[in-house]
Amino acid sequence: MTFDLDDTLWAVDPVIHEANRTLWEWLDTNAPLFTGLYRQEDMAEGSALRKALLERHPEIAHSVSLIRIKLLEQGCIEAGYTEVEAINLAERAFEVFMQARHQVELFEHAQAMLEQLRREGFVIGALSNGNASVSQTLVGHLFDFQFNADTVGYAKPEPQMFQQALHHTGLRPEQVVHVGDHPINDVQAAREVGLWTVWVNLPGQHWPQPGNADVRVSCLSDLPAAIARLQQQSDGRATL
Repeated sequence: MTFDLDDTLWAVDPVIHEANRTLWEWLDTNAPLFTGLYRQEDMAEGSALRKALLERHPEIAHSVSLIRIKLLEQGCIEAGYTEVEAINLAERAFEVFMQARHQVELFEHAQAMLEQLRREGFVIGALSNGNASVSQTLVGHLFDFQFNADTVGYAKPEPQMFQQALHHTGLRPEQVVHVGDHPINDVQAAREVGLWTVWVNLPGQHWPQPGNADVRVSCLSDLPAAIARLQQQSDGRATL
């Protein structure tokens, strides 16, 4: 089984908000020229600064880590720091951000669900476009492997992350279930590679393409039973 992380096992917005606040406090103390020139909103997705960066460096568009580091570097240079100082400040600032980035609060039943799947013998992997390392969370010990956009070089819905997981495990697509919250990046993309899919819809979002997911769940405690139903109802594909 493979899992998306952000908004599948934990809510991403609160942790990113707190990580950004922690980062800005650090910058205000250690890089005051930066915070004197920019606002915190200038780092956000969709900002003019970010768009300009991606126009100059489209090759890093898949990586939220590289985007953030490059924004910090260039912002420090434009604020008046030397290139050496900017690189050093960006690296230190990113470490501060990532430490806060891993202070996630798991959704209800997430850990118990993963523990049950482990007891049932599933190999469990993480496939995420984000930069959180599952090994640095409370459930890291329940995962066998992780791939993300940084390590693979492509973000979902591109197929490479799923293909890398198949290569790593030596399994066929029909032997793998992918679980995620995003209708395109998780469900549609995994189905196109041939994986079984579970759509985790905790907030009750509208489903834009009815019927695409093999199973839908609105509570993580329902997932093990849903997987059991997939095993029983396999329609010619190999059992999981």
